[in-house]
Amino acid sequence: MTAIDSGLTLHWEPDFLVDVAAALRPLRRGMGDPTMRDVDGVRWWGSTTPSGAATLALLRLPDRAVRAQAWGPGAQWVLDRVPAVLGAHDDPSSFVSHHDRVSAARRRLPDLRLGSTGRVWDVLFAAVLEQKVTGTEAFRSWRELARRFGEPAPGPAPAGLRVPPTPQAVLSIPEWEWHRAGVDFSRRRALLAAASVAVRLERAAQLQGEQGRTLLQRIPGVGVWTSAEVAQRAWGDADAVSFGDFHLSTVVGWALVGRPLDDAGMAQVLAPYAGQRQRAVRLLVASGAPRPRFGPRLSPRNYRSC
Repeated sequence: MTAIDSGLTLHWEPDFLVDVAAALRPLRRGMGDPTMRDVDGVRWWGSTTPSGAATLALLRLPDRAVRAQAWGPGAQWVLDRVPAVLGAHDDPSSFVSHHDRVSAARRRLPDLRLGSTGRVWDVLFAAVLEQKVTGTEAFRSWRELARRFGEPAPGPAPAGLRVPPTPQAVLSIPEWEWHRAGVDFSRRRALLAAASVAVRLERAAQLQGEQGRTLLQRIPGVGVWTSAEVAQRAWGDADAVSFGDFHLSTVVGWALVGRPLDDAGMAQVLAPYAGQRQRAVRLLVASGAPRPRFGPRLSPRNYRSC
């Protein structure tokens, strides 16, 4: 491990075992995500905040404590939220398993927590890019837009670490750059609409739950799937299931009833977990719930040639 140069520092001693990499995994957009780096055991993350750009470096210490350091105008903001990001504000104690597979997943992952960034914009930007395209397409668009329109992460960050584009930067992106990044008109329109009211959308993380998701859905092009993806990450919503996901209902169906399901079937099988449905899903996915691999795949589309 290498020492991290000085910055604002937090030494946090959680009362549960924290897996930093697993906690940040829902925030990482592919292996080449320019806003995330893992260097010698230190997890680096560039993000926007209400105070400006910030770089956060997280290191799990041998005694289970976590050392966090931050740089940039938003350093104090991200540092204050480290425990929440790593799941300290999540309480799984009331969760009850109703399926053997979920029970097994919980035994295997007793310290799994739902993290919450407290920040809507970064996760909303990424979620809109992932609408109705393959992960490969979405991650490529995220990489290209972050590299060209996100600023370099402040502080002694690894080379190439970026902060996601701000709402102001998104509003300034010319049409040909959207095309170059492979972002079609419907996603571009949703991102521009969200960027124009981004400050007000941050209130969703304060409202939380269904109210927060409903606020996000007022944006044209932001529906149930996108609002759930944001809710899961921005405020650790334990009930926000990503209905409309291309694979999720199949994964849940094979894991819980031994056959593929559609969204209606998934809603029915998850009904006993009302209020905690996303926690059940997260346990299944994190534990590697199996499913047969066959059938047609969604093929990437080349919007650059349109």
